[in-house]
Amino acid sequence: MAPSTAPIWACSSLPGDHAPDRTTPNQGREATRDRRITRSPSDRRSDGVAARTNRTLTAIVDGFDAFSLRSNIALTMTFHRRSVRYSGTFIPGLLAAAAITGSLLAQAPMTANDDSMMMEGDPMAMGGGEAARTFDRKDLDFFEAKIRPLLLGRCLNCHSDQGSRVRAGLRLDTHTQLLVGGDTGPAIVPGDPDASLLIQAVRYDDPGLEMPPRGRLTNDEIALLEEWVLRGAPMPSTPVLDVDPGNEHRWTEDDIEAGRDHWAYRPVERPALPEVSDPHWPLNEVDRFVLADLDRRGLVPVGPATATTWLRRVTFDLIGLPPSPEEIEAFEADESPLARQRVVDRLLASPAFGERWGRHWLDVARYAESSGKENNIAYPHAWRYRDWVIEAFNEDVPYDRFITRQLAGDLLDAETEDDAARNLIATGYLAIGTKGHNQQGEAQFRLDVIDEQIDAITQGLLATTVACARCHDHKFDPIPQRDYYAMAGILASTQTRFGTFEGPGNRHGAALIELPAGASLSDGASVPAGFRSLITAARDRAAGRIDAAEAIRVELRAAGIRNPRSARDRLTPAQQRTLQQARNAEGQVRISESSLARFDQAGRPTIENFVCMGVVEGEVRDAPFLERGELDGRGPTVPRGFVQVIESDWTPSIDSSESGRLQLAEWIADERNPLTSRVWANRIWSHLFGRGVVATPDNFGLSGERPTNAPLLDHLATRLVDFEWSTKAMVREIVLSRTYGMSSEWSRAQAETDPDEISLWRMPKRRLEAEAIRDAMLAAGGILESDIPDGSAAGGLEGQLQARILDRIITQSGASFANHRSVYLPVVRGHLPESLAVFDFPEPNFVTGTRDRTNVATQALFLMNSDEVTRLADATARRVLAEAGRTSDRIGLAFRICFGRTPTTNEFIACRDFLREYRNAREDDDRQRVASSTPAERRAEARRSRNQSRARGDRATPNRTDGEFAAYSAMCQTLFQSAEFRTID
Repeated sequence: MAPSTAPIWACSSLPGDHAPDRTTPNQGREATRDRRITRSPSDRRSDGVAARTNRTLTAIVDGFDAFSLRSNIALTMTFHRRSVRYSGTFIPGLLAAAAITGSLLAQAPMTANDDSMMMEGDPMAMGGGEAARTFDRKDLDFFEAKIRPLLLGRCLNCHSDQGSRVRAGLRLDTHTQLLVGGDTGPAIVPGDPDASLLIQAVRYDDPGLEMPPRGRLTNDEIALLEEWVLRGAPMPSTPVLDVDPGNEHRWTEDDIEAGRDHWAYRPVERPALPEVSDPHWPLNEVDRFVLADLDRRGLVPVGPATATTWLRRVTFDLIGLPPSPEEIEAFEADESPLARQRVVDRLLASPAFGERWGRHWLDVARYAESSGKENNIAYPHAWRYRDWVIEAFNEDVPYDRFITRQLAGDLLDAETEDDAARNLIATGYLAIGTKGHNQQGEAQFRLDVIDEQIDAITQGLLATTVACARCHDHKFDPIPQRDYYAMAGILASTQTRFGTFEGPGNRHGAALIELPAGASLSDGASVPAGFRSLITAARDRAAGRIDAAEAIRVELRAAGIRNPRSARDRLTPAQQRTLQQARNAEGQVRISESSLARFDQAGRPTIENFVCMGVVEGEVRDAPFLERGELDGRGPTVPRGFVQVIESDWTPSIDSSESGRLQLAEWIADERNPLTSRVWANRIWSHLFGRGVVATPDNFGLSGERPTNAPLLDHLATRLVDFEWSTKAMVREIVLSRTYGMSSEWSRAQAETDPDEISLWRMPKRRLEAEAIRDAMLAAGGILESDIPDGSAAGGLEGQLQARILDRIITQSGASFANHRSVYLPVVRGHLPESLAVFDFPEPNFVTGTRDRTNVATQALFLMNSDEVTRLADATARRVLAEAGRTSDRIGLAFRICFGRTPTTNEFIACRDFLREYRNAREDDDRQRVASSTPAERRAEARRSRNQSRARGDRATPNRTDGEFAAYSAMCQTLFQSAEFRTID
């Protein structure tokens, strides 16, 4: 195995995870040693700790790179908060994660809550000067849509070289000038809003430093600038921002016509099947297009993956879970040429398919259960949309209908009340986005909601950034500002029902959509039937103590009771006790009269009607053209319509009595639309190969990437339509190709020709997403609950959300959700469960087609220190001890559970030695502790151990006082930490 030049915490790979022989041992060590730890944009760690960590990692690198394939080592490992000295044979990849991160913790104390650190040279690092500075396309799109208009409208008249004069010597029109700053110093510290003078000025923190001087920005505008600085203040490379409206570029009709020649706007045409060098290699047409591309580049595909590697790959890709030992055994025993087809068909029919692929879509849909922004208002009914998406993927709803229902489900005919209810729930796509509920002014609030909806529609479904044309013509694509307001009129004629009440911190309320009374739907009760309580944050007293009387809101669903006291009389005794304990200072309990329920004698609610978030038709109107996107720049109205560069003779017309939303859905879902089938086919390919044929799945415009294999993309798009827009059929064809079945083996010769691996000469290795990592640990422990939970752990929340309550209710998720698939964990903006956040769960504020993939210290620390991971390692140890008797069988079972394969001889020896040494060290430690403790201390320790076991959900013996069990749990946790566990090979 080559010495690692990746971040230290990524070195827990098994042989083959890194390309062999790329550097000599000394070169690898020196290259790694020369790197220094740098702060990520969110890092707040002191310089002293960072320096200490740097020294520690340098020492570890020296030791790690000194190892050959096996060396005798002695390292301290930390498991279950105990340090254990391990001496024995080092086998690369097996115990590396535990050893390295254990040493890191021992020498540079940090916790799993510390901010991320990145290594310079990592793709996510932010080192380098202005000349080397590059920004992610999504960040630049954020600047164009959100920041450029704000700077133009409120800042650049005074702070650019085209303004009347440059005040305080500060220019804000280039990134360089932001860093240079003005008379008082640099305007920003990239990644650190609190330390940035610009942010301090717009917050009005300092009476002598207030910008703009004639009136404070709104909270939403300040929040946008804070987000911009946190992202590193991305800006295009153009040296000056244009502040003169007369100099702005305007797209003409000729420009738009010429723009239709862009590859993404051309009609999709079925490409001819190409000739290939080896006609026997392709298994289907996908392979012919891949092989033809390799032939053109002088590349040769590697050999096939092993059967078990393919099984693990396809099982994770289709259902997000590892294959069970029984499934592995059955596949290995099946010698039929149809064995792989049977596996794929079984996986496509599994309910877990919808949970896996539904989660992919929820990234695009920016799904969350709160509004985000500064006041973060709860959306307790958002989960219905989540469940609808999962069901739609399981039922293989054709993608064109899938789109239409989300944009205009309320306008579609339905044969049954169940269908009508589902169509209404689907429109939640347009309602679940971020909203500034504290925004002053109803008109501005509606404009911002419409802007967010336009972005979700055009970027999510068409990979086109129309929202960048809110304040000016699109800078890159031939999309005039007029097109933006043509679409805005459609959404201005639509009512968005997000279901919040006006009150403190929320200036904007809206109703919910009432679903048909006869629909068969879940009531979403996440606590005993019909009774849902939310303890709101208490007021701090002068001494800083929490007010003992926290208010409680009780939602009692269904209609019929209008008197809170009579409602209280109908509660069960247990519910009354809960209310009694939560009385506020005035001795009153606030019961939400808007959501009262009728209870029967059994304490269950009688539900009359359910509700959901979504959209319905509103008053039909055209939107006015807004100069600079501002209300005071109101111009003539723009007829409702679509994006001209994509229009053709098949574009539907909008009747004067209709919003145009149904026509918009039909226009997007039409097979003649050049973008829709390409965009979805590309997203499917990206989820299976880690990279789309177009590497920018949310941007097919001129500023996005071009397809690496254009004939392949058009083939996939036409096949999708051939399959009548069936996602499952498209997935099936791809995963049964020889391309998908290739090995991930690295080749020096191929890499010299294609160093960036643009072409598919081997299968790319991919890290599992956050949900799949957690779900795999649940599956390893045999405790994964496959049923669909009722509602969401966030379903009982209401109003403005506060951190202390979220810590208790959301992050912990409650026992009823602890063992369900991660797709059912609550997604509250700004407050994600740690198991998701640490592994690059996307920001639910934006359309996300490709997740970031980082390797940072917090990930290793989480896998080492998290109580959740310890609980799942315990469960896996219990399973291994229960299902196998001999040590060799137990180690073999653990590997089969975690990696889908049997251990090598060296891996088995390492595990066997580790178990023995761990047990011995644990027993020695226990004997010494018992000898030095009093009987009372021993009894207290026993009680503490039992309480900890109960808190973790341990119900079966053996328990944590058992050295054998603790050793196996430590081994299982080590396997969780390995790169192989969280990688699709």
